[in-house]
Formats: sequence, C-alpha cells, structure tokens
Amino acid sequence: MDVRDKLLQAALRVFEGCGSRGATTRRIAAEAGVNEITLFRHFGSKAALLNEAISGGAPRPGAPLPAEPRDPAAELLAWARMQHAGLRRNAALIRTSMGEMERNPELMRHTAENPRRSHTELHAYMERLSQAGMIRADVDTYAATAMLMGSLFADAMGRDMIPDRYPYGEADAPAKYLELFLRAIGAEPDAASPAGTPDEVAGPFS
Repeated sequence: MDVRDKLLQAALRVFEGCGSRGATTRRIAAEAGVNEITLFRHFGSKAALLNEAISGGAPRPGAPLPAEPRDPAAELLAWARMQHAGLRRNAALIRTSMGEMERNPELMRHTAENPRRSHTELHAYMERLSQAGMIRADVDTYAATAMLMGSLFADAMGRDMIPDRYPYGEADAPAKYLELFLRAIGAEPDAASPAGTPDEVAGPFS
C-alpha cells in the first residue's frame, strides 16, 4: 500500500472515532505511520484529506438494477442486499458524518454522494416498473423509493443501538423489508405451484 492510501485509510479510521475536530493531522499521520510533512505534501490540508477519504469510504452503489425489469423480486432483492451490506459496513462513518452535519456540512455531502446515486437508480427502476405495468398504477414512485431506502438505512443504523428491536438476523433483514415493500406496490412474486420443487415453493425470500 502506498503512502497516499495509508493516509486516506488512517484519516477515515481517525475521523470515524474522533470526528473532524479530533482528527488532527498529527493523529492521522501517526495512525498512518508517517510524519505531518508527508501528509501535507500529499494533500495540502486536513480538509482536503478528509474530503477525499470520506468520499472514497462512503457506501458504494450495489449491483445495478437492470434497464429492462424482468423479475422485480429477484432483482430488487440482490440490490437491497448489496445496499444493506454497504450501509452496515460504513455505519460508523455515516453516524459520525451525520453528527458533523451542522458544523461541517461538506463532509456529510461527500458521505451522501453514493447513497444519493443509489436513490436515483432505484427511483428510475421504479419508474420503469410503473411504465411496464409491473406495479400498481397509483404507486408514488418517489414515496416507494424512500420507503425501501429508509427501511434499509434504519436497520443498518439502528441495529447496533437497539438490537432488541431487530430479533431477525442481519442477513435476513433485506428480504423481510422487500417482501413487505413488494406487497405495498403490488409487485408480489407469483405464488409457486404446489407441484413445484422445494426451492420454487420457498420463493426468493427464503
């Protein structure tokens, strides 16, 4: 790993634990195993280093949703699992950035950049489902998008704080939310035939 990457990763770790005020250049440099002169030579300022570190460490969009929907249940489930995993992986970064929102909104903007892209992607997919007649005609696609994104976000952020409110496992959560979501928008997967195989009967949410 080169020095620049070491500094970026160190800045992210220190920021997650200490916030922007506690993330001094001295502390970040020590975490990376370099001196402050090296830090400034690569990034010029603490603000530039933190902005790049947070932008790079923010949750990444998951598997893209298809341009032509064929199986909303399976396509959305794969997408929701990727989104949830990314949010869980970056929960500390997101919480710290939210705590910095009033004092340093620029940092929150970087954290929200990729989730914003995910929201845009999901809404476009919902529009395609609507145009294809694969969901109820009266569904507000913006509200539906916020509903699914919000469920995944609330689980990812709240599971550590109030674990007793989440009796189902982390790995099961996306499927549970998606099953309710599909019912709400009128896109439930077709019921399997009783004569089908066990996998077919179990369906995509098992």
